[in-house]
Amino acid sequence: MTSDRLAALTSWNADWKGLRVAVLGLSVTGFSAADTLAELGADVLVVTEKADEEYERLLPVIGARLWTGPLESVPAELAGFEPEVVVASPGFSPRHPVIAWARERGVALWGDIELAWRVRDKVLRADGTPADWVLITGTNGKTTTTRLTATMLVAGGLRAAPVGNIGTPVLDAVRDPSGFDALVVEVSSHQLWYLGLQEGPEPVSPHAAVCLNLADDHLEWHGSADEYRDAKAHVYDNTRVACVYNKADAATRRMVEDADVVEGARAIGFDLGVPGPSDLGVVDGILVDRAFLEDRRTSALELSTVDELAERGLAAPHVVANILAAAALARSLGVAPLAIRDALRGFRLDPHRIEVVARHAGVTWVDDSKATNPHAAASSLAAYPGAVWVVGGLLKGVDISALVAGRGSGAKAAIVIGLERAEVVAAFERHAPAVPVFEVDAVETEEVMAQVVELAAGVARDGDVVLLAPAAASFDQFASYADRGRRFAAAVRDRIGTGETGDHDAAAADPVHPDEPGDGGGV
Repeated sequence: MTSDRLAALTSWNADWKGLRVAVLGLSVTGFSAADTLAELGADVLVVTEKADEEYERLLPVIGARLWTGPLESVPAELAGFEPEVVVASPGFSPRHPVIAWARERGVALWGDIELAWRVRDKVLRADGTPADWVLITGTNGKTTTTRLTATMLVAGGLRAAPVGNIGTPVLDAVRDPSGFDALVVEVSSHQLWYLGLQEGPEPVSPHAAVCLNLADDHLEWHGSADEYRDAKAHVYDNTRVACVYNKADAATRRMVEDADVVEGARAIGFDLGVPGPSDLGVVDGILVDRAFLEDRRTSALELSTVDELAERGLAAPHVVANILAAAALARSLGVAPLAIRDALRGFRLDPHRIEVVARHAGVTWVDDSKATNPHAAASSLAAYPGAVWVVGGLLKGVDISALVAGRGSGAKAAIVIGLERAEVVAAFERHAPAVPVFEVDAVETEEVMAQVVELAAGVARDGDVVLLAPAAASFDQFASYADRGRRFAAAVRDRIGTGETGDHDAAAADPVHPDEPGDGGGV
């Protein structure tokens, strides 16, 4: 009976009353799931190791129960609850004991994306249909591309919002009484792994989807590079109109080739080279669309120029690639080229994403703390060749050697931070022995960036760039990548006083190279 009932739960207006649902985790995603299910009338038990005080206070108000404690094994309270569905927050990996328990017993296992899709019809558009979904993933560039796409859709006259892994849960968006024409959903590999488990009658079927790029990341969560790749590939499942992929990244092309999509969905490529008849690209410094026009064999539509983007600090190669990907998604929903151009004129990158925090005595200080893996850091180094590179942190099981051998060998110097410095230093000794390496041995968070800036100032000269692009997560010494970036900027300003400052500057004099990887920042 349970499977039949779950198969019928494909609408906000279905009968959810009394459904026993265990929600794992009480972060912003977990609370949004619990709040939604409680509103639907389900019997909700939230299970978490620790609870945010505000969320803990709100749970009884919304009618949900809470259990907190160690989760090295399945709590008796959860087993006794006998959930019909488990909704897991993205932090719960496939090998977590509670996830393994649910799968062994055949309990339906959903993420927040699956739940949101099932209830997406709570607020309908004027034509009586739910909002279109656009899914965005990739090792890097997800957040920038999600923001870009939403900005372009709004400029084109659509009610749209960036949601998902970007910060606002998609469940909050589908319950917003104002409603939307389109939701631009940033999805992490963790969320996509859960999405890949679904075999329901109405699976998630986005209007358009993109995987921006693929490089090893989050291997400690997925278990292997193959499992990470397979999770990312689910972004294209059941796509209806446009599967956007990175022509410079063969892995994304293969994902599209292997995807099970709705008949008629098109493959749309992007890169920094001259585009083919179903692609977006760059011709003589002009960003063009050759995919969404009738005469695409012999014509192209101008979207912007590299010079215009440079004026707004958007001309780094990976940022241009993100813009092209976002434009492809927006064009698939009918946004006019002029609206895309207008959107770009007012767009700014997120803080801590190739952000110029100061210029002083001819030295430019750049905060790219959001480069939390080698793939993102490679893009930063490509934008700023010869920089004094601040690198290191929590490596998340990823080998940094290839990055050091490739981009790192061209650095003027390396300043190594983090508690896993030995691995980074060893990579330079093996693969870039000519690069001077300085270790930051400060242990206290408050002291790390002061030492970084002192060492960097001793190396950098007129015309140099000091680049914080750690290629690693921040949690070994900082609260977040944002905390790391803020402390870097503060240390720079403390040293130079009121020196000339800047913000989101252009990345390079010759900013676009077709052979550069198309990636951007992302966690």
